[in-house]
Amino acid sequence: MAHTLSGEEMAGLYRRRFRMVYQICMVLMKNVPDAEDAAQNVFRRVMERGEPFRDPEHEKAWLIVTARNECKNQLKHWWRTRRAGEEALDTLVWEQPRDREVWEQVAALPKPHRLVLYLYYYQGYTAGEIAEMLGENPSTVRSRLAAARKKLKLRLEEEGYGQA
Repeated sequence: MAHTLSGEEMAGLYRRRFRMVYQICMVLMKNVPDAEDAAQNVFRRVMERGEPFRDPEHEKAWLIVTARNECKNQLKHWWRTRRAGEEALDTLVWEQPRDREVWEQVAALPKPHRLVLYLYYYQGYTAGEIAEMLGENPSTVRSRLAAARKKLKLRLEEEGYGQA
């Protein structure tokens, strides 16, 4: 018989991982209502899953892939409209004010660049792990990371970031 998560286990998972899932959804959806819906759907899928995660890394990877897929599915719907602007990203919580300034520039990058930068720098995955999660070639992910870094550097320089 499959082990299902108890209410206590589900609450713990939600506390541990909601922020990460929500931030991924914000990166992809770019508005609060859709990001909230997508994040809640991810946790609904956890409840429907019916089997435990092997370990914390499996849990994290499964949630990232599921969040990405949920957002992709929502974005496919022809009836989807934007309900909030870029200011919705203001709801993300950053440890340092400086992080928020950098994030604003990351958020302005094209979607494929935003996601790989987020997974690489904010979640600590390697290019190979990201490629596996996204079902892409590792060299494609490395190319996207290089292009994203270059674009981000230019954006930050234009904004005078890091200058005295």
